[in-house]
Amino acid sequence: MNMKKVLVLSGSPRHKGNSDLLCDEFMRGTSEAGNDVEKIWIPGKKIGYCHACYFCKDHDGECAIKDDMAEVLQKMLDADVIVMASPVYFYSINAQMKAVIDRTVARWLEFKNKEFYYIMTAAEDEDHTMACTLECFRGLAACFEGSKEMGVIYGKGVYEKGEIRDTPFMSQAYEMGKSIK
Repeated sequence: MNMKKVLVLSGSPRHKGNSDLLCDEFMRGTSEAGNDVEKIWIPGKKIGYCHACYFCKDHDGECAIKDDMAEVLQKMLDADVIVMASPVYFYSINAQMKAVIDRTVARWLEFKNKEFYYIMTAAEDEDHTMACTLECFRGLAACFEGSKEMGVIYGKGVYEKGEIRDTPFMSQAYEMGKSIK
């Protein structure tokens, strides 16, 4: 069995919020399947927004902003599988996740053959609620050579922190994580 290196990027501003809890279940399944898994809780890192200065272009992917993104970016590059999780705010990803996505510009050409999983949570339970969020995730992956979408979790109809616990989405996250081989 080939162990995969899995990186989970949790954008939930609420530690142990609904999307963060789904990340934990996904990780539990991934770990039980024998993979190396790590979660980065994005709000716990200092990550500024991209200034579009393109310092990175002339400095071999080094960003002019000195914060935690260089570490996160290296872990993304080292991973075989990237899991991106965000609550849905006004039909899109949250600011924390958007900052990470935009900051990949420093080394985006180095990303090759990544497998992507997406986790989204929203208070609404309509299918269209998460369409824009999913397209934001897919937009990043589309820029990376050889990327593959492997799975999506739509955690719909949850608002209060922890409300996701009593839903089938938890077992879906666990099983999806366990499927990584």
